Amino acid sequence: MEEMVDLPSRLAILPFRNKVLLPGAIVRIRCTSPASVKLVEKELWQREDKGLIGILPVKDSASTDVLTIGSLLSSGVTNDQVDSSSKGQIDALDTQKLDGKSPHESIYWHNRGVAARALHLSRGVEKPSGRVTYIVVLEGLFRFSVEELSVKGTYYMARVSRLDMTESEMVQAEQDSELIIISRQFKATAMELISVLEQKQKTVGRTKVLLETLPVHRLADIFVASFEISFEEQLSMLDLVDLKKRLLKATELVERHLQSIRVAEKITKKVEGQLSKSQKEFLLRQQMRAIKEELGDNEDDEDDLVALERKMQSAEMPPNIWKHAQRELRRLKKMQPQQPGYSSSRAYLELLADLPWQKVSEEHDLDIETAKERLDSNHHGLCKIKQRIIEYLAVRKLKPDAKGPILCLVGPPGVGKTSLASGIAAALDRKFVRISLGGVKDEADIRGHRRTYVGSMPGRLIDGLKRVGVCNPVMLIDEIDKTGSDVRGDPASALLEVLDPEQNKTFSDQYPSTANRAQRIPPPLLDRMEVIELPGYTPEEKLKIATDHLFPRVLEQHGLSSDFLKVPDDIVKLIIQRYTREAGIRNLERNLAALARAAAVKFTEQQHTVQHNKPVTASLLDTRLVDDAEVEMEEIPVNSYSSEISKALQSASTLLVDEDMLVKVLGPPRFDDREAIERAVTPGVAVGLVWTSFGGDVQFIEASSMVGKGDLHLTGQLGDVIKESAQIALTWVRARASELKMENIGNVNLLENRDVHIHFPAGAVPKDGPSAGVTLVTSLVSLFTQRTVRSDTTMTGELTLRGLVLPVGGIKDKVLAAHRYGIKRVILPEKNKKDLAEVPSTVLCSMEILFVKQMENVLEHAFEGGSPWRQCSKL
Repeated sequence: MEEMVDLPSRLAILPFRNKVLLPGAIVRIRCTSPASVKLVEKELWQREDKGLIGILPVKDSASTDVLTIGSLLSSGVTNDQVDSSSKGQIDALDTQKLDGKSPHESIYWHNRGVAARALHLSRGVEKPSGRVTYIVVLEGLFRFSVEELSVKGTYYMARVSRLDMTESEMVQAEQDSELIIISRQFKATAMELISVLEQKQKTVGRTKVLLETLPVHRLADIFVASFEISFEEQLSMLDLVDLKKRLLKATELVERHLQSIRVAEKITKKVEGQLSKSQKEFLLRQQMRAIKEELGDNEDDEDDLVALERKMQSAEMPPNIWKHAQRELRRLKKMQPQQPGYSSSRAYLELLADLPWQKVSEEHDLDIETAKERLDSNHHGLCKIKQRIIEYLAVRKLKPDAKGPILCLVGPPGVGKTSLASGIAAALDRKFVRISLGGVKDEADIRGHRRTYVGSMPGRLIDGLKRVGVCNPVMLIDEIDKTGSDVRGDPASALLEVLDPEQNKTFSDQYPSTANRAQRIPPPLLDRMEVIELPGYTPEEKLKIATDHLFPRVLEQHGLSSDFLKVPDDIVKLIIQRYTREAGIRNLERNLAALARAAAVKFTEQQHTVQHNKPVTASLLDTRLVDDAEVEMEEIPVNSYSSEISKALQSASTLLVDEDMLVKVLGPPRFDDREAIERAVTPGVAVGLVWTSFGGDVQFIEASSMVGKGDLHLTGQLGDVIKESAQIALTWVRARASELKMENIGNVNLLENRDVHIHFPAGAVPKDGPSAGVTLVTSLVSLFTQRTVRSDTTMTGELTLRGLVLPVGGIKDKVLAAHRYGIKRVILPEKNKKDLAEVPSTVLCSMEILFVKQMENVLEHAFEGGSPWRQCSKL
């Protein structure tokens, strides 16, 4: 510490914002901006001897002893990240940010600084950006004055002159009797502070040793640097060149710090004396009163209820609500906190005060073209749905006060229902809040609990308004089909009031809702909403969505770039065909995320570290952090050292996903395009199409017969409707056994003494609905005629006892499911021909659609060579 270092005539300058480095203090900084990195590299890293740099404070407002430097600041210097912090903070100048300030917001540099030398340097490379960083441990040596400031490349140089005394002047000054008296006074005050701190902290022993061993000219700077003071006081310490004045200022700061500790102890003792065992719950309130007494601020004796009343007044409630709230507040003031209804009444008033009665989202002029572009950029396909949203926005542009419809988006999971609702909010420039009703069985979750109920809370809609903070949000009621009912009431009945335009017209909220199946929504509730169906995506649409939306998002979530991981389109197609057969895209995104995680492992395995070891000091004082700082600084204790390790990122080659990597990461393929061909080679098996809450799907139906009493056995976790369809199918086949030439096949009478067993595979999955009627008949005819159904054909339709084929729903989803399974022929009821308008033309072009009216037409198309009875008649 006593080593004398000569000051060169010019120093490289590193600016610190709102923080001062005093002589004798040691700090650790982390430099990441181009300007600070260049300075350290040129002035410290490449020098064999111990280099010196200047630390110059920077402030945001002018004073008498500052230099204006705004026009000289170099552009292109970016913010540095802060490394660590615990108490206090150290700011450094962000030159790029300062350049953007207006002329009247100029930044000012202090004209006095401290020369510092590097005790340790460590170089590293950030990952994954590859940006070079330096960790530097600096020791403040002595003060200097700036005579001229200039720019050298990307950092600053200054012509400086030394302010602190020379070694001979220091020795002579320490013999001054007045200085000796002042130094003794300072040491006594500092020792008193240390004695107080020793009772609370066990780490001040080292500071006591420093106080006894440091020379007088170092004493004030190092001791003051060890506790928190303001930036202005730090500057005043830096400006005090005279040793006597510096010691007097340090004594004043230490005395003030000591007095603040004593006041805090006095308040604590006073509160503890007033506190009885039965009043522990009033601890915080008593402490606040004691603090006000110590400050002499007893005039404002505002309690919690007064604060609550002021908060209610600022909420701008409507007149009728405000009148009711005042009546409730008067009732609350007469109650004691121990009374049962006190907490619920107060919670009710706090809710009224928190609701956004008059706060609204500021709506800008609605631009339909911009809304179209936003919807197209965030959602691929879904043309009909997006057109309906644009129509709604156009009507709102013409008549802003029009009643908003209740849009109900119905579709399988993962097709974009929630994101479409958020797109409506973005197009309207409104805030968005999502309320999930999945599993809600209590009517109070919608209306809110009564206030006398223990733990009463507002309903989910009111709670959503409180959370979003405006009274006109776009509120999405998610999973509206998954509510239940029990002894606590029916939430769907409460939703009738919420979603009825005639009852909620006093609110300006927009209530889109989502559901997986419209059949589960009670009819009165469904009547209040406009249903918009969202079917599944085609493989081509999934490929486009994965390329444009999912893969970039997955890369960003996993910290990767497209330069490192590439997934070709043919690999994405394999994922769609072999690993996902869902209507939506969630599993597709999960599989892409699995590839990204595997790439992240490979990426980290390629990392290498670069180290440069020099002696490093450990931390005496607490680490300090600051936002928007150019360098990160950590103050280091005197004569204490530790080690630092820096890591660098080695450049990695591009990882191209192929089929081998696909199998290694995702496992064997889960689906096979030959499944329908392999399972339909046996008589009695037919392939049907069904609709589930997850979209369309292919359903295999297996039939078998055996000697028995003519009973029908059904398995596969079936509902009542599908069981009735199976009974109708068997009745139709037995009634036409003679026409189909099946009465005596193989010396077996099909009408007598034969049990029939029909099984729907995937027995753990519930199944119901009438659309399997034609498939059941085809399966039975195949069983009894011992002829196989065409493996490239699937069907759907409801059957009557007379053999009529009736239309069914979910045609688009079912056709898309057949397309995903690679099935080329689909048999549909003729009355469903109109529903094909919603099926993409690319899918229809690759498939053969057959329309039928009678069950005989179904059999004609289902078997190779035509209907079985025609072949029998020809024989």
